[in-house]
Amino acid sequence: MRVEGDFIHINDWLLPLSWLYGLVVKLRNKLFDLGLLRQHSFSIPVIGVGNITVGGSGKTPHVEYLISLLQNRTKVAVLSRGYRRRTHGYQLAGKNSTAADIGDEPCQMKRKFRDIHVAVCADRCEGIRRLTTDAATRDTGVVLLDDAFQHRYVKPGINILLVDYHRLIIYDKLLPAGRLREPASGKNRADIVIVSKCPADLKPMEFRVLTKALNLFPFQELYFTTLEYGQLTQLFGRRQLRLDALRGKHVLLLTGIASPRQMMEDLKPYGARIEPMTFADHHPFSPKDVERINCHFAAMPTDRIIVTTEKDAARLEKLKGLSREVSSSLFVLPVHIKVMLGQQENFDNRILNYVMKHSPRPHKDS
Repeated sequence: MRVEGDFIHINDWLLPLSWLYGLVVKLRNKLFDLGLLRQHSFSIPVIGVGNITVGGSGKTPHVEYLISLLQNRTKVAVLSRGYRRRTHGYQLAGKNSTAADIGDEPCQMKRKFRDIHVAVCADRCEGIRRLTTDAATRDTGVVLLDDAFQHRYVKPGINILLVDYHRLIIYDKLLPAGRLREPASGKNRADIVIVSKCPADLKPMEFRVLTKALNLFPFQELYFTTLEYGQLTQLFGRRQLRLDALRGKHVLLLTGIASPRQMMEDLKPYGARIEPMTFADHHPFSPKDVERINCHFAAMPTDRIIVTTEKDAARLEKLKGLSREVSSSLFVLPVHIKVMLGQQENFDNRILNYVMKHSPRPHKDS
């Protein structure tokens, strides 16, 4: 049976360090609450999407959902930090930008949504100023802040907090014993809380238990989402495969993400024989890694295939040295979210009403 918090592991021996870390974080948040550290508001609609745990809550597919919802109504800009990029300062993504230039997740979003603005900047205030004043991007009608819940120098008009169903913050501990970036009470800053990665067959009683356990304020809205997968798409070609085509195949699951376990669990029902090859989140693949991938795949039984994530594909597509067999057998698994409990219309209207009410830009025809 799947239970909430089933991916959580606490290093009890590190709890004293977590206590010290918590003091620092609480002091910082208190300084913001008292106004001693200043938050900046902007005239343009700003929506923040983030979490209070380290990695793996599904931020990118949720940001992509918002892009799809808004892109035909106003000019969307996504602003990210651009984790592990090799550039510095503010960078605006272009059609030839790589993961090394802007980071893998921004690169993924720019490739999928070519007509939006995607920028990276560690200083989110500066990033928003550039997006709204530079000639190339001053048509921006809404800014989506990717992974900025702790970046409190910006005060979003809507703050969305993602909570992984398998790593509920109420059961986790602060770094380094657990994976919380700040105390679970940080959820009180959210306007919308989304429990992400829920099993598609979650029972009504479990929804009620989760709602009670999170103990939100009346002004906060709670939604539940689950992941849905599209057809496998060849990274270096045009072939597509249905997921049920994996039955009986030997699958090398190649990932460099924070939580690959969820993907493994989701693929099991399709009858694949999965061999995971995991790297750290945002891992920059090296020539030695390429050799390992080539050798591992060559040693697998016949009727084999490689499956990777969209995020990893942003780094893999520019790699040199992949064998011809690996290149032709490498497929990307797209993922998107579904709002559960029949609440999609409510969620969509909440976002649209805010953006349309506060956007200074002319709206596109719906």
